[in-house]
Amino acid sequence: MKKLSMAALLSIVLAGCQSLQQDIQYTSERDEAVFSGLAEMIVVLDKDPHGNAAARKRITELEKSNIKDRNFEGRLSAWSGRLFLIEGKRREAQAQFKKAENLFPGSVEGRVLGIRLEQDPEKRRTLCEEALAEARGGGFLGRQGEFQIELGRAQLELKNYPEAAAAFDSAFPLLSAVYRNVYGEDRQKAWQLRNLDPEAAPRTAEISLKRTITWEDAVELSSTETGLLLFISGGENQGAAELFRRLADRSIIPPTQDMAETNRGIPPKAALYDTVLRSGAAWYLWRLLAENRADQSLLTRYSSRYAERSPIPDLNRDSIFFDSILGCIERQFMALTDGRNFNGAGSVNGAEFLLMLKKIK
Repeated sequence: MKKLSMAALLSIVLAGCQSLQQDIQYTSERDEAVFSGLAEMIVVLDKDPHGNAAARKRITELEKSNIKDRNFEGRLSAWSGRLFLIEGKRREAQAQFKKAENLFPGSVEGRVLGIRLEQDPEKRRTLCEEALAEARGGGFLGRQGEFQIELGRAQLELKNYPEAAAAFDSAFPLLSAVYRNVYGEDRQKAWQLRNLDPEAAPRTAEISLKRTITWEDAVELSSTETGLLLFISGGENQGAAELFRRLADRSIIPPTQDMAETNRGIPPKAALYDTVLRSGAAWYLWRLLAENRADQSLLTRYSSRYAERSPIPDLNRDSIFFDSILGCIERQFMALTDGRNFNGAGSVNGAEFLLMLKKIK
């Protein structure tokens, strides 16, 4: 038998290693392609669960493909469990979680499923933070994005809004666009509510999420979240409609929201369900400050200073809103929209208005 030289033997060994490396790489690339596609199908179901039948069909196809690889099977079981949760089949989801942990302990997909199976949001937050700590330490192949999403969801449920917004913002750059499309609204909600007290009433959160608010909303926020209306309510529990009527009678609700109006003697015309504009918000806020400070001189402070010209291009010196708008800008209750103009005809969302009230408070 002819002996192989050491060089020839080494070349055969190296070729074999390269072949094995290519097989491993191929398997890894195959897995990632499969699971990326599966993620695209299942993640979107958190926003719209109606595509679950197609996702379940795909999982069944993969299960029947008979790929004998424990890591592959474990990850597939985890995705199957997550889909069962979306379908409302908790027992089946738990069974798939146990299977996933047996086949591939500590996979990202399995860990996420375990987090979702935990029903206590406080414990779920702790599980997320533990997973993130491991990922930052080099575990889970450094995949932090999925855990940041779960942390954001838990923080949102716990009403820790600034922390929820931060978690989503950390997650999105690390993940595909589908995650932003699905959880972007949750991030936006967290961002809008970031200044809200976690103990605030559900109605306050509801109003804070509105893109536009009515005078009813404005009065309700003023009454429930501040003491700014005590001067008119006397501490009595009055409804928003009655408070609005009394505020309008005292011209704390503006009779109009037209910034071009110059007649300070116009009769009240505001209605409870009118949309609050920026001009109206300024009028209301500035008069609340004057009432709570017992300082009516605030109502003419700026018109007495600026005898000829307005410092804001879109605000006429003779406008009935002149003092209110300048006061709100100077005290930083409100801001110029482009650094120059006030845009009084623009609307105010609930979160913005609540922040304005808290600045006065």
